[in-house]
Amino acid sequence: MNEYLTVLNETSYEMIERKSKFIASVKPVNTECEAIEFIKKISEENKNATHNVYAYIIKDGVEINKASDDGEPQGTAGIPVLEVIKKENLINVCVVVTRYFGGILLGAGGLIRAYSSAAREGIHKAKICNMAIYKRMSVILDYTLYGKVQNSMQGMGITILDVEYSDVVKMFLKVKYDDVEYITKAIYDITNGSAKIEYLNDYFDVYEVF
Repeated sequence: MNEYLTVLNETSYEMIERKSKFIASVKPVNTECEAIEFIKKISEENKNATHNVYAYIIKDGVEINKASDDGEPQGTAGIPVLEVIKKENLINVCVVVTRYFGGILLGAGGLIRAYSSAAREGIHKAKICNMAIYKRMSVILDYTLYGKVQNSMQGMGITILDVEYSDVVKMFLKVKYDDVEYITKAIYDITNGSAKIEYLNDYFDVYEVF
């Protein structure tokens, strides 16, 4: 998995549906433990609420997806929230929708619509982003070649993370994993093979925000 969609920010969204208040709390998470801690936090903050419904999808080696109606009629709360996450093709996200009952029964259809709407708006407020795997690379080269390589990397949209100066120049680059081979060849072409390239760590970072 070199790329995936998730949410960018932790946020909340509030709406009123026939006097009931629905609060969608959304957070990007990387493990099931993080999701559980977030659910506990939101539930504690809203311990007087009628329901704290949740759903999450996490891919940490294997895909985990769970949902809870937290006392609402079966299938009217947690599953609709989970379906919203699935329809947006998101992973590594946890959504808790809190309900403060306003005295008017919504019925099964009304509950499904309300929980789905709150989750959807909360996710959109958190902003959907594309996470991509990047490789950190170091490039050692002569001062006479530094300007050419720098201009070339900037022209190709490659992020220069840092530069160290000694008897040679050492550049640290952030390169999208799928572009590593292409960037490596470009550097060797510019330097006639004299550059020394080392591949460092891989990590996920935001590639695009929608």
